[in-house]
Amino acid sequence: MEKLEHSLYIVELFNKLVGKPLAWVLSLFGIHIQNPEQFVPNYVVMSIIVVIALIVFFRFASRRLKPVPSKMQSFLELLIQTFENQLVETVGEQGRKYVPLVATIGIFIFSSNLLGLIPGLMSPTSNLNVTAACALVVFVYYHWQGIKSQGFFKYLKHFMGPIPLLAPLMVPIEIISHFSRVVSLSIRLFGNIFAEELLIVVMLSIIPFFLPLPFMAVAIFTAFIQAFVFVLLTCIYLSGAVAQEEEH
Repeated sequence: MEKLEHSLYIVELFNKLVGKPLAWVLSLFGIHIQNPEQFVPNYVVMSIIVVIALIVFFRFASRRLKPVPSKMQSFLELLIQTFENQLVETVGEQGRKYVPLVATIGIFIFSSNLLGLIPGLMSPTSNLNVTAACALVVFVYYHWQGIKSQGFFKYLKHFMGPIPLLAPLMVPIEIISHFSRVVSLSIRLFGNIFAEELLIVVMLSIIPFFLPLPFMAVAIFTAFIQAFVFVLLTCIYLSGAVAQEEEH
């Protein structure tokens, strides 16, 4: 468990620098923290590291855009084009306007999945709080886009089913179905990343050099697959929310 212990050192340092100022700010609102040096949990610190790293990377990568793209600019354009193509294929042409949210959450999840492969760090997505937060963002976003696209009352008709007489039965089923999406998205991502990270830690504790390398290679593939599945399901949920159902 050496890797997990190292991650705590970074968290402790972060809390020493930021914990007390945060506790002081919260005390102004009547919220008192008993132990400021343990206030910010490790998964929050790791998420902040991912966010800062992505902001810095994209800030410098997009600083000098040219008509004749460089290798980095070509990579960024290909990355955004990939998200755009997936949305157009799933949602339709109107899916292009959802690229900012879908691309942001996809890149964040993929980067978070990979963070645990760096010695001394852990994957934020190996914590259920982070994956549940991502799933809730998707949940709120696709419902909001559905309401914007179709109007509040027309969107509610999706929950009643095609036959009005079945509405008392269909409404509870649809509500449970939509909330189960949050559970499915969060637990699937959390379970896979937590399991692979734990496996690598165990392998490192047994043979700390060459044995974990194949598992780390598999972890990179898994990081991509889990981010892709999350993005794909987000696109599908958006498609169902904004679709105009003519039969209604």
